[in-house]
Amino acid sequence: MGGLMFLLALSLSSVVIIQTSEGQICLPKKHASLFVFGDSLFDIGNNNYINTTTPFQANYPPYGITLFKYPSGRFSDGRMIPDVIAELAKLPLLPPYLHPGNPDFTYGVNFASGGSGALLQTAQGSVIDLHTQVKYFKNVKKILREKIGNEEVEALLKRSVYFLNVGSNDYGGLLNVANSTVSLLPVDKQQFVGFVIGNLTNAIKEIYEQGGRKFGFLNVGPIGCSPVIRAQNNGSKCFDEISAVARLHNIQLSKMILKLKKQLNGFKYSVHDFYASLSPVIKNPSKYGFKGGSGGCCGSGPLRGFDACGGNKGIKEYELCDNPNDYIFFDARHFTDKASQYFAHLIWDANYTLNKPYN
Repeated sequence: MGGLMFLLALSLSSVVIIQTSEGQICLPKKHASLFVFGDSLFDIGNNNYINTTTPFQANYPPYGITLFKYPSGRFSDGRMIPDVIAELAKLPLLPPYLHPGNPDFTYGVNFASGGSGALLQTAQGSVIDLHTQVKYFKNVKKILREKIGNEEVEALLKRSVYFLNVGSNDYGGLLNVANSTVSLLPVDKQQFVGFVIGNLTNAIKEIYEQGGRKFGFLNVGPIGCSPVIRAQNNGSKCFDEISAVARLHNIQLSKMILKLKKQLNGFKYSVHDFYASLSPVIKNPSKYGFKGGSGGCCGSGPLRGFDACGGNKGIKEYELCDNPNDYIFFDARHFTDKASQYFAHLIWDANYTLNKPYN
């Protein structure tokens, strides 16, 4: 089985009956929920419900045009990666934690917030930072305890999977853009990565203390190759200096997880090497069923890489491609539904090279 497939394997041999306000739910006795933390690659609409600004939201057309036919708050024409993971795990689409409709958290919940990071300073005041996302998870535990009882909650949380994608926005804050020239701020990169990893470590330990044992991680991809950074860099080649910081993060992430494995009893994990899976698709998109690897489907400027999709982010005029399925990126930073499907399937059951230590 693949990394997350192994972690989310369900036993259908017997069921447990859970009473909810809507009636009874029949769940497999070893039912596992999925709890999602992260940034805009994972956000399914939490930013719809916070006091923020338009650049941190996707609740307007043409977002959502392919699958949902309306802007759900996802930074895509359709699904995000965790949506597809939930489907593969035979779970329903998870609700965003802040949805006002009193959603059912029995199958899990998504806490991710577009623009957020591990550091409190990253887009502070406009997003839900990782520390607050973990705080929300603690609230969910209290809600579930009231619904299904303490014993069942503790068992459920130990079986469930905690899926995290954090770091890209923290490192994006290091970019200095002037006159279509991109450079990095003069800071100690190794030390800065250490701060990010330190905050991520604290979040993992908090989830562990609440009962979490099975963790799935995406490391940071080649962020210097996103359309928004390439467009800011005269629409030219990837800006490797920021991708190098991502590589530093990924090295430290692996070391940190191995350390936690030794420290925390019962700690299990699967890390998907997102840097390794995304890089070749951007470099040679046609090999993977895409026509556009370097540019976005929706945006303006070089490679449609200026963050203008929808016309609500300061630039009114924007272009929209004819077929989002031709593209990896839907807008300047985020994936199309087709690309989310591709990467979710790799996360679910790709080989040992991309998913470690499982499969």
